[in-house]
Amino acid sequence: MSERKIVPINPAPAAGGDCGAAEPFALMVLGDSMEPEFIEGEVIVVEPEGLATDGSYVIAQVNGEWTFRQLTRNAECWRLTALNPAYAPMDLADLTPIRGVVIQKSKPGRRRALRRYVD
Repeated sequence: MSERKIVPINPAPAAGGDCGAAEPFALMVLGDSMEPEFIEGEVIVVEPEGLATDGSYVIAQVNGEWTFRQLTRNAECWRLTALNPAYAPMDLADLTPIRGVVIQKSKPGRRRALRRYVD
């Protein structure tokens, strides 16, 4: 079994020193790249200063585009991987593109459909 590495995520300082930049925020899942775990229309909560590990679900900005993927580690590099095999993985030179870690998801209007991804 491989060792799980924990990587702290430190977002870039917000313009004007806005202290809200480190607060969790919610996003709605669009598209099918993260199915079957995340279905279009579900709401995810993102922790900008969360701890990313191999297997974490993350929000990243790559080549000016925002993406939601699973962070994985192989011998050579970190990789952003879609759960839907129709989408190609993206290799990362470092973890600079990572902007936050998904800590929970829910279906709008359904409290019992909540799932947490961190303790």
